[in-house]
Amino acid sequence: MTAVAPDPALEILVRESDGFSVWNGPPFSDALQPTAKREKQLCGGAKFSEDGRRLLVSRQDGVVSIFDCKGYKEIKSYELPNLVNAALSPCGTYLQTFQRPSSPQDKNVNLWKIDTGDSVYAFSQKNTTKATWYICSYVKDPTKGFLPCFKCFFCPTRPAIFFSRDEAVACRLATNEIQFFDPASFDRGIVSRIKIPGVAAIELSQQSGSLVAAFVPESKGAPATVQIFPRENNGNAQPLARRSFFRCSRAQLHWNHGSHGLLVVAQADVDKSNQSYYGESKLSYLTTDGVYEGLVPLKKEGPVHDVQWSYSGSEFAVVYGFMPARATVFDKKCNPLLELGSGPYNTIRWNPKGRFLCLAGFGNLPGEMPATYVLIGRFDLIGNHQNSSVFRLRVFWDYVEKKQIGATKAEWSVTSEWAPNGCYFMCATTTPRLQVDNGIKIFHHDGSLYYKKMFDKLYQADWKPESADSFGDITELVKSMSSLKIQGTKSEGPGSKASQHPTLVPSQKPAAYRPPHAKNAAAVQAELFGGAAPVQEMSKAALRNKKKREKQREKKAAEGSSAGDASQD
Repeated sequence: MTAVAPDPALEILVRESDGFSVWNGPPFSDALQPTAKREKQLCGGAKFSEDGRRLLVSRQDGVVSIFDCKGYKEIKSYELPNLVNAALSPCGTYLQTFQRPSSPQDKNVNLWKIDTGDSVYAFSQKNTTKATWYICSYVKDPTKGFLPCFKCFFCPTRPAIFFSRDEAVACRLATNEIQFFDPASFDRGIVSRIKIPGVAAIELSQQSGSLVAAFVPESKGAPATVQIFPRENNGNAQPLARRSFFRCSRAQLHWNHGSHGLLVVAQADVDKSNQSYYGESKLSYLTTDGVYEGLVPLKKEGPVHDVQWSYSGSEFAVVYGFMPARATVFDKKCNPLLELGSGPYNTIRWNPKGRFLCLAGFGNLPGEMPATYVLIGRFDLIGNHQNSSVFRLRVFWDYVEKKQIGATKAEWSVTSEWAPNGCYFMCATTTPRLQVDNGIKIFHHDGSLYYKKMFDKLYQADWKPESADSFGDITELVKSMSSLKIQGTKSEGPGSKASQHPTLVPSQKPAAYRPPHAKNAAAVQAELFGGAAPVQEMSKAALRNKKKREKQREKKAAEGSSAGDASQD
């Protein structure tokens, strides 16, 4: 009888201002506290490969190191001056780097094979774009220029050369064409091309990269288009599927796991109906066999906030509409399967095993909220106090049982993701998006809080990627997690007061934000005024308003007394 391989252990990458460390993930055995699998090391950025086999770490001096995730030993190091960005291929075979060019002829984009340390392909690229090597404003340092983009976790890096998940296909977006390479031998150069005039974005299918979706924005009165092409063609092959969009300046492309369906979120910068400041968006669905091509029937007007395919690729969930937004699960023929209700939601996260769903709200949530949601002060992108927003409510659903299993609040969350085994859900509040209340919260699959830790500055919190197929059945995993919780409760002893009379600890409201210069204001005032609080003088405008209100009260009192005398007469 063959022995069953144990499930991989969960691991968490945590990056603070003084470096990164790797934790052993839940369940925690040592008094519900994580232990360090790798001690803290100074770095400027860190990122796992998609399969979790290797870890990319960069430093401010331009040194890039590659670690093997089995023992976190350094296997290769590169010294790259003027480094702007770097990325690993999905299986960790190649390292891509973008350096600031010193001359127009400088080949500043390099593809390195990590096992040999050699550059297998290089070309010149003057500037970064939103399609390749996108750099957001958070990573611009006034003294050092642009730092690596993965310093900003919530802004994903899209390198110049795209790989399929199994690295069987490699391609590059060029002017008016898509160029394909042989990953086994980049010495051959470009092996095939697909000519697409005006192409601005591409997305390889998830199944061996056999298909590629291309987006062309509208231009000179011509509508925008999304087309699906087979990878192997003679350069001028007809697309397998095609859809046109009016009022579309950009698009998000989402392949399902079977690579037979593509969801397209077409977005426009301006809403013609003037109902939304953020523009308008529409959700369309295309199949590679041409069976379906059209809009997804959404039952509420408004933007498409988020969309995600299930692990099986047979269903997808959408959060859409003006606030309170609505969430619905559709099958691959766009028939509604399950309504998840309405609320302050703009994000959906589907469990890697396909059983549980999490609905959440992040960032600015425009529109009116139901009265049951508590309003609190919110912060803008650099941590300054602004107006009001809502608690970041999370609702957990069991898709198999078709019922809601829990709800929780996680204030100020910037990132959130399911663990690879699908039993835990982690939220993180990170800088520079928010400068205060940085921390990590880990929840069970039903929304109950499992672990919480606060930081002075937290830049990143990541699960180490693992294939969902490497874990057992989600039902058995949930049962094992429930048994651990029951054993933890029984370990207190049958005669303990805590077990007989459980105490419910009320949740505390978050303290009001005080800017750094105002935190020591009381001590400074006490020193200046001898321990007595200073008497604030009213401004001239306040004095005028005060006198005006007093005169109005006197006038009303006089009118009231005169009316009383007239009635007596």
